[in-house]
Amino acid sequence: MKLHSNSQRKASFKYPCFLFYFILYIMVLRLFRAVIMGPPGSGKGTVSERIVNSFGLKHLSSGDVLRTNIKAKTEVGLLVKSYIDQGQLVSDDVITRLILHDLKGLEQCSWLLDGFPRTVTQAECLDTVYQIDTVLNLNVPFETIKERLSSRWIHLGSGRVYNTNFNPPKIPGLDDVTGEPLIQRNDDKPETVTRRLKSYETQTRPVLEYYRNKGVLETFTGTETNKIWPQIHTFLCSKTSG
Repeated sequence: MKLHSNSQRKASFKYPCFLFYFILYIMVLRLFRAVIMGPPGSGKGTVSERIVNSFGLKHLSSGDVLRTNIKAKTEVGLLVKSYIDQGQLVSDDVITRLILHDLKGLEQCSWLLDGFPRTVTQAECLDTVYQIDTVLNLNVPFETIKERLSSRWIHLGSGRVYNTNFNPPKIPGLDDVTGEPLIQRNDDKPETVTRRLKSYETQTRPVLEYYRNKGVLETFTGTETNKIWPQIHTFLCSKTSG
């Protein structure tokens, strides 16, 4: 019978132990990628901020990306501005290029995408590069949103959003960070809001169905962000700790 030396026996015990900790290490390092969806005024901004603070995800907003490029007058930013000035939607190709470019800088991070994808074409392009773990869909009644938006004020420079009912600025009419005046957008008027909501529903319904078929869509229904948030928090705890 062949006997193993002490060093051989030690090595045979160490290897499974090393393998166990290596697998555990990989699991801990696994990155979490999420998308948040919801119509204008559904509370996406507030929920996104809470997710970032609670779970440490990096937040990438398509609106912020567009504003940054327009302000910097990049080649793509000038193209985006021409779309907006003509009242047109930014093309799938342009917005996808912008988002994927910024995501390259977050390769080693868990992140939350806000405002992208908005079409199935955009979602399919995103899927060719990244695996999406979950899509959070905020389902808020349109009547509630109309009421919210009429109370919404915005800091134009940063895109920060306030609501006089549930998320008011510290000083009425002024941005918390810069102290600059807040504005109310023309498209927050009731008739414009109705048109925007119908447009959102038509455009994003196929995207929701796309993610539903992939088994990653999770919908949260309610009229108040503070009541929806605990459900989202519990869900994300279960997803990120698994």
